[in-house]
Amino acid sequence: MPWRARYVAWGVGVVVFLLVLTVERRIGISLFWSIAWGLVATILITRIITSKISHERPLGAVATMWVRELTAPREATAGRGGAVSATRVRVNAAPPKRQPKKRRQQRPRKHQTKRGRGGVVRTRTQAHV
Repeated sequence: MPWRARYVAWGVGVVVFLLVLTVERRIGISLFWSIAWGLVATILITRIITSKISHERPLGAVATMWVRELTAPREATAGRGGAVSATRVRVNAAPPKRQPKKRRQQRPRKHQTKRGRGGVVRTRTQAHV
């Protein structure tokens, strides 16, 4: 081999390469480009994964750690009430009664006019003709 790699890196690389190719082919990338970019993606992903693996922390322990991290119980993010609540809202069985409106006294109008075409002032009887 032209470069040094541990056996676990070869195993992880093969699995990652197959997964990357599967995803790329499902997306619709042509075979040549999926293999070319698949090798690049495989090298990057394998380096990230194997950087977490050592003799003191084997692949099985890292995989178990990731599974436990993903399935661990989380703090509830949904709110349980807050500054605003409906506990102090009063509800009546009957709707409120309407107050009678006060009528304004109409003043007699001296002469009602409307503006017609061209801004000409017309009286009420001229406007309807």
